Amino acid sequence: MLKALGLDTVTERVYRAMLSNPDETVSQLAARLSLAPAAMGMALDRLSELSLIYPTARESEIPRVLGPETAMGILLARQEAALAAQQERTETARAAAARLVAEFASARPQGARDSMERLHGIDTIRHRLAQLGDSARRSVMTFAPGGGHSEDDLRASRGPNHAMLARGVQLRTVYLDSVRNHAPTRVHVEWLNRCGARVRTAPSLPLRMIIVDRETAVLPMDVSDARGAALVLREESLLVALCALFEQTWAVSQPFGEPGTGAKPADAGELTRREQEVLRLLAEGHTDESVAKRLGISSRSARRIVAGLLRRLDARSRFEAGILAVMAGWLPSGSNPPLPAGAASGAEASPPVPAGA
Repeated sequence: MLKALGLDTVTERVYRAMLSNPDETVSQLAARLSLAPAAMGMALDRLSELSLIYPTARESEIPRVLGPETAMGILLARQEAALAAQQERTETARAAAARLVAEFASARPQGARDSMERLHGIDTIRHRLAQLGDSARRSVMTFAPGGGHSEDDLRASRGPNHAMLARGVQLRTVYLDSVRNHAPTRVHVEWLNRCGARVRTAPSLPLRMIIVDRETAVLPMDVSDARGAALVLREESLLVALCALFEQTWAVSQPFGEPGTGAKPADAGELTRREQEVLRLLAEGHTDESVAKRLGISSRSARRIVAGLLRRLDARSRFEAGILAVMAGWLPSGSNPPLPAGAASGAEASPPVPAGA
């Protein structure tokens, strides 16, 4: 249960036994737990390293153990410090990676540059997307984050979508779950389904993406502003990875014809898909605003969901909520608690896309 705080199973057993039997010696505790002297010594050393017992087992036959409230405070503070350092390293690595990509792109040979095309401005992006839609032969796969789309954009996309479907192009689009509550987008998706396109929804999406014939991908250059600039990629290795990302997301997304995700959980121990995704995003360090963008909901709605999760977990902070969520089984044990600083958000509004926009 306390693995997320740095205690392995044996060490946790020893800690609990010491709390329950404060007057027993080390040998008595080892006998109670059926532990070999070496295993008992390793557990006590670990508790000493974590400052949960005093003095060390080498100095006393009855080391004293800190109470749960004090001990958990120490462990949480230690984790917070480690995660703050990890976040700093991550930000440094992200900046270095961005510089490397920029330098590599500008230094690539002319032949290699043909596999990447930069688009600047909304009109240029729309024109290129229209060309790609006209040339599509087999399939168009789309991630469409950002929540509901305007009626004008949806109406404008119907002609190209219908033309592609008429010539046998397979259209698959993943929207955010939130579009189920947006009437214009819901009507448009129902129209797509009737025409033969396949539509699913997910609680959140990693980025805006369009893949045509598994040969060309269009991605925003800045995930926070999909309208400003885009990249058209044709490198085979990148396309394999992007197609795999789409297929993995598609496999766990919900067909649009099925009920949405807003239903109240059956009891306090259950979470809706949206609540599970909010917890996952918090565990990655996203802020309320970032969560709202990734889920296509308002910041107010995101804050309400976060506040509800904190109340249900009886957590005093987001970090503590992450630990308690792991303990409650609401997050996998490998999940990190929320980081002190926010992460990058998902894409906002964007131009129409060949499929499903």
